[in-house]
Amino acid sequence: MDFLEEPFPDVGTYEDFHTIDWLREKSRDTDRHRKITSKSKESIWEFIKSLLDAWSGWVVMLLIGLLAGTLAGVIDLAVDWMTDLKEGVCLSAFWYSHEQCCWTSNETTFEDRDKCPLWQKWSELLLSQSEGASAYILNYLMYILWALLFAFLAVSLVRVFAPYACGSGIPEIKTILSGFIIRGYLGKWTLLIKTVTLVLVVSSGLSLGKEGPLVHVACCCGNFFSSLFSKYSKNEGKRREVLSAAAAAGVSVAFGAPIGGVLFSLEEVSYYFPLKTLWRSFFAALVAAFTLRSINPFGNSRLVLFYVEYHTPWRRKTTRLGRYPVLEVIAVTAVTAIVAYPNPYTRQSTSELISELFNDCGALESSQLCDYINDPNMTRPVDDIPDRPAGVGVYTAMWQLALALIFKIVITIFTFGMKIPSGLFIPSMAVGAMAGRMVGIGVEQLAYHHHDWIIFRNWCRPGADCVTPGLYAMVGAAACLGGVTRMTVSLVVIMFELTGGLEYIVPLMAAAVTSKWVADAFGKEGIYEAHIHLNGYPFLDVKDEFTHRTLATDVMRPRRGEPPLSVLTQDSMTVEDVETLIKETDYNGFPVLVSRDSERLIGFAQRRELILAIKNARQRQEGIVSNSIMYFTEEPPELPANSPHPLKLRRILNLSPFTVTDHTPMETVVDIFRKLGLRQCLVTRSGRLLGIITKKDVLRHMAQMANQDPESIMFN
Repeated sequence: MDFLEEPFPDVGTYEDFHTIDWLREKSRDTDRHRKITSKSKESIWEFIKSLLDAWSGWVVMLLIGLLAGTLAGVIDLAVDWMTDLKEGVCLSAFWYSHEQCCWTSNETTFEDRDKCPLWQKWSELLLSQSEGASAYILNYLMYILWALLFAFLAVSLVRVFAPYACGSGIPEIKTILSGFIIRGYLGKWTLLIKTVTLVLVVSSGLSLGKEGPLVHVACCCGNFFSSLFSKYSKNEGKRREVLSAAAAAGVSVAFGAPIGGVLFSLEEVSYYFPLKTLWRSFFAALVAAFTLRSINPFGNSRLVLFYVEYHTPWRRKTTRLGRYPVLEVIAVTAVTAIVAYPNPYTRQSTSELISELFNDCGALESSQLCDYINDPNMTRPVDDIPDRPAGVGVYTAMWQLALALIFKIVITIFTFGMKIPSGLFIPSMAVGAMAGRMVGIGVEQLAYHHHDWIIFRNWCRPGADCVTPGLYAMVGAAACLGGVTRMTVSLVVIMFELTGGLEYIVPLMAAAVTSKWVADAFGKEGIYEAHIHLNGYPFLDVKDEFTHRTLATDVMRPRRGEPPLSVLTQDSMTVEDVETLIKETDYNGFPVLVSRDSERLIGFAQRRELILAIKNARQRQEGIVSNSIMYFTEEPPELPANSPHPLKLRRILNLSPFTVTDHTPMETVVDIFRKLGLRQCLVTRSGRLLGIITKKDVLRHMAQMANQDPESIMFN
């Protein structure tokens, strides 16, 4: 009996830090589906099982959406409470945030809606003083101490329990979706620790956001539910379809933008995105957004904190500090807290800052950004306030925003990449929004005082509402985020879903395209691609162009002066010969030839499957010894009676490995590797094997052609 007639454990799996074979995974899923379809005609039970298999994808999407939406809602509520905890506590219920505490108070007035007897600052609670130098110093110290405590807890939890929980997660998600294996990166511990520490680091006041890490959290949810269904747990290619949809759900709950989430997954994250995944991604994003809205973390029946309505129809590796991640986090947190507290625009949470910068200045706004000098004779409706001269509060806000802008740029550079969960979406948007609001106020005042200038004459008359500074802030946020990430279509959709400003899609599109052009002038890489290259992940970016006139023979191994290619023959090697070859080399697989003399290619055998097959054959098949001949043919020849039992391994042989000729242009080879997701391809001439090209060889060659270090590609 051929022991391979029955499946054995771990067959078809991959080792850590290796790349999957997309073609094989696709073929295996096709075979699985063909078997299920044929069996479904045998009985009612098999037909029901086929229906369950077909619907399992939608069930997984439903579960991902529910869990991702729930976790995002819990994170939002916890962040609100812990951020306010740095400044004070609610006496009626300590788990209430500042806003929730004052909601329940009967003594809250509209003018002083941020003040109520139930909410007390630390100086009021400990010193019974709300004003004065001592009260300010105590509140300052409590702010710093809480920030340090939150940051220390976060970095300690990440370092001890889940090192993979650090960073944004999007560069690694992109790499995993391209077919790379990073075991544990989407595990249960990573999900738990990332969720908890995300609350801690955002609450600490560090210049980072929760939006990028929420994509990682959602993908952990996707990986968990995939493991419950054999359709996905046993096929790495199908699992990545689920993870693409999970990434869409992550952006959906991060920004309250389900359509933008689907487009973000398609444009920025996913490597393989069939039409079926598009539908399921949309469903997962919809369920996640609906779940988040049901939780209502912002208390306004909306999915986002930044909803605005305008009334005008238009990783560190080289720094010394980086070797001590806990000390690095504590130091950056201390600097952030000390510098941030005196400035109201850096003291408040970044989300609240962006919300204030986006807001239009209505008659009821109390922000100092809206401290304009009103005309007492104005009789216009409330929602059509004309441009007005800026008051003292606006000029004070301008220099405070200028200082906050400089601080935010500098501190974000040092914060992103520390050993804690850290997103770059919100800090980037904050930088752009501050710059945009200042430009908007400047243009507004120019238009008011110089309405007869040629640029204002036709559309800015005295008493008209023609410049909206909040819109400039929104466009600035989109431009800055687009410059950092190089997002275009998905960015515009996320921004209009985020703000509810659909009528402003044209200036948002112009900002996204312009920011991409300007950023591309400095370098083609976005922040996530830069991190992928920094970490040496084997990622073939479809955005990179390869225009060099090299051939497959220039890249293939073995090169001149190197030992010949390690190969197997179809009927002349013993088990001991193969075990010795495996022990002496670290290659992921071996070409199988008719014989060493003919060098005619038969197929390709994976290293891991060879090891498993030999191990299981020794355990389960009698007569297999070290000098047993290994056969990759259909039927082994008749052997003498005293010969050891042969080992037949044709079932593990890939009979259709991808091949190119030695004169195939590398431009074509690179395109083949990208679009088919190959691990390796064999180079032949007239059916004879000449060499092999692996994904790592392609990446090294591309790096070399771009005058970069080819040894920066670390993994297989």
